[in-house]
Amino acid sequence: MPSLTLLYQDAHLVAVHKPAGLLVHRTALARGEREFLLQRLRDRLNQRVYPVHRLDRPTSGVMVFALTPDIAARLCEAFAEQQLDKRYLAVVRGIAPESERLDYPLRDENGSRPKAEMPAMPAVTDITRLDSVELPVQVDRYPQARYSLVEARPLSGRHHQIRRHLSRRGYPIIGDTRHGKSVHNRFFARHLEAPRLLLAATGLAFEHPVFKQRLTLECALDAPMAALFEHFGWAGHLPVDRQRLTPLPARNP
Repeated sequence: MPSLTLLYQDAHLVAVHKPAGLLVHRTALARGEREFLLQRLRDRLNQRVYPVHRLDRPTSGVMVFALTPDIAARLCEAFAEQQLDKRYLAVVRGIAPESERLDYPLRDENGSRPKAEMPAMPAVTDITRLDSVELPVQVDRYPQARYSLVEARPLSGRHHQIRRHLSRRGYPIIGDTRHGKSVHNRFFARHLEAPRLLLAATGLAFEHPVFKQRLTLECALDAPMAALFEHFGWAGHLPVDRQRLTPLPARNP
């Protein structure tokens, strides 16, 4: 695992770039695992940290941790109520729509009950195609292989929401072993040195719980995903590590 990159830190919270493949914390499904983001960050800072949202194990990108239980409670409440803006970049199969709102209710997939017994919950994701590429190789049944760079902005927080929405729309994320297509996943792993889920959380913005300013965090891609962007001619879309605090917009009386 690469060393942790801190994106932001103050006396109340810290933001870090979570590497792909690293679990956030111990779970019942983590038998045999020895490294966890929570533990690595705690050891790095030499203090307790408290997760306030989640990223799937194969997803890389920005994650926020509170440094006290009180701040954790405030952030958890704000995040649960979707009082934040999230931005993801994904590489998908096919030429994705230029811009579209995906409004497909989703059933929970937590495994505690059969999926069919779970209620379908509202879920909305806005997607924008930023770029695309056509490769002169036959990966599936077509003589050329087409892929798109998609920006996804989830407006709700369902489990695997972006992955499931894009797959249902017909543009599965490369490297998604559950909702994607194995022939494309193998092609990227074997020929493009990209054996992972090509989904990264590159932006997060929310109201700071103490400073009462808007904290905007941006996160660069890891080296393998950045190299793929360079190879496809998408370097102009590479994000960079950046953070800023700005005044909140005036509220209506």
